Amino acid sequence: MFCWVGYPCRPEEERRRLLQGTGVPEAVEKDLANIRSEYHSVVLPFMEAHPDLFSPSVRSLELYQQLVALVMAYSFQEPLEEEEDEKEPNSPLMVPAADILNHVANHNAHLEYSTDYLRMVATQPIPKGHEIFNTYGQMANWQLIHMYGFVEPYPDNTDDTADIQMVTVRDAALQGAKDEAERLLLCERWDFLCKLEMVGEEGAFVIGREEVLTHEELTATLKVLCMPAEEFREYKDRDEWGKDETEEDNLTVSSIPSLKASWRQLLRDSVLLTLQMYATDLKTEQDLLNKEVYVKLSWREQAALQVRYGQKMILHQLLQLTS
Repeated sequence: MFCWVGYPCRPEEERRRLLQGTGVPEAVEKDLANIRSEYHSVVLPFMEAHPDLFSPSVRSLELYQQLVALVMAYSFQEPLEEEEDEKEPNSPLMVPAADILNHVANHNAHLEYSTDYLRMVATQPIPKGHEIFNTYGQMANWQLIHMYGFVEPYPDNTDDTADIQMVTVRDAALQGAKDEAERLLLCERWDFLCKLEMVGEEGAFVIGREEVLTHEELTATLKVLCMPAEEFREYKDRDEWGKDETEEDNLTVSSIPSLKASWRQLLRDSVLLTLQMYATDLKTEQDLLNKEVYVKLSWREQAALQVRYGQKMILHQLLQLTS
């Protein structure tokens, strides 16, 4: 977890000021809520039940937050097997020696898991004297800063992504409704997508530099929200919805210009709403990246800037592709 979780001396205002719109403040708040709940329901009762092991001086929520942050910053997620439910993440693993290696997207080694051993394996020739870089997974900068407290400067993180909240697409569609009847129909379509588990109130469409990581969900949402009313009625009554995949269902970033005009317009409106969630615009970030200005920023400000800038570059690419 990001060090703001473990060290609450940094106020919530700083997280909001530097990372508004990136998703990090919300993720940290969720972490803090989970930590508080776990501490009061599990950890504190356990310590109180064993006073011979845990003196009153160590029964501290702040100390537990720091402990959780330390453990999570040096842990790994074991890869899920294909048959396992991806909605249930595996517990974190502590791997001594592996945790001393730094992460980059363009790594030259990775950790291999088996029932008998864990081993670090080079994925390409590493010249003598060169650093060995591990991978913590395909992680965007907002995930790296949240979980580990660092980022890769733009454009090094090829796994960087930008999120468009699912409810933002719904709001973009609703703002284009001509009357109350059209708004009600859009709400009906949204409820239909929710029942299909294609969207949710807290979900997000994840866009990378070259691929749409949630292409199935985004395609279904654009299709259902944009189709004519009569077509939606027929579509909704199908017994096996989603079995008629077409070329446009295999959505990638490069294929966005070929989407139907109504789809592109809805996606564009959604991107514009998403950009409004940030406290600054792209021009401001570009000015801050000026070398003379950048070196005067604190490391926290530099890291947050890289997160914001990487996301906005992806979102502005979408604006160009949907114009």
